[in-house]
Amino acid sequence: MNKIRVALIEDHDLTRVGLRTALKNYSEIDWLGEAGNGRDGLQLLQNTLPDVAIVDIGLPDLDGIELTKLFKDFQEQNPNSLTKILILTLHDTEAEVLAAFAAGADSYCMKNISIDLLLEAIKATYEGNSWLDPAIARIVISQVQTPNLKTEKGNNPASVEAENNQSVENYSLTDRELEVLQLIVDGYSNAAIADQLFITVGTVKTHVRNILNKLCADDRTQAAVRALRAGLVG
Repeated sequence: MNKIRVALIEDHDLTRVGLRTALKNYSEIDWLGEAGNGRDGLQLLQNTLPDVAIVDIGLPDLDGIELTKLFKDFQEQNPNSLTKILILTLHDTEAEVLAAFAAGADSYCMKNISIDLLLEAIKATYEGNSWLDPAIARIVISQVQTPNLKTEKGNNPASVEAENNQSVENYSLTDRELEVLQLIVDGYSNAAIADQLFITVGTVKTHVRNILNKLCADDRTQAAVRALRAGLVG
């Protein structure tokens, strides 16, 4: 696996130093730099184009949500930039979570995450998968289940109820696929799932592909949302 080029935008000095020190100890990480505020952070991302940018949501002068919006606008004009945004926050409030994803964030996790899990989040984000803290995923589910919000199937509450009533049998998931699905919802990358279940990464990819097909999902995040909504996993 190629090294993951990472940049950090975090205003709290101790947190920034702690994350830098911890992540630089991993051979998988190529540390590009850091910034202590949103304006400098945006400049850093535009100059270095990291694979993954860890962005604190509560930045001074330009918060993480606005920074994400501005950088996504920059990416539209610069298609060579493939940077993924991983939002880091102390809060799991509905408004912040939904605003972050509306701005274009790719992943979202809490600051109390362990460094090992943060590394998994970085890897998953780098691989093109959205990493959601389970608490965050449940906020997303609570919103898509609200009848007055637009869902993937439109503004029809009946369509939401119908999907909620889907069962394991309807989706025809095997026991192993359900195990893999639960780990996807818990934020595990393919490599971490392989380690957890004592199978190869190739086997995990096969299971993930089957899960996406059976759930008619485009990606892992959509699969996680549908699985939680239907009660397939806890």
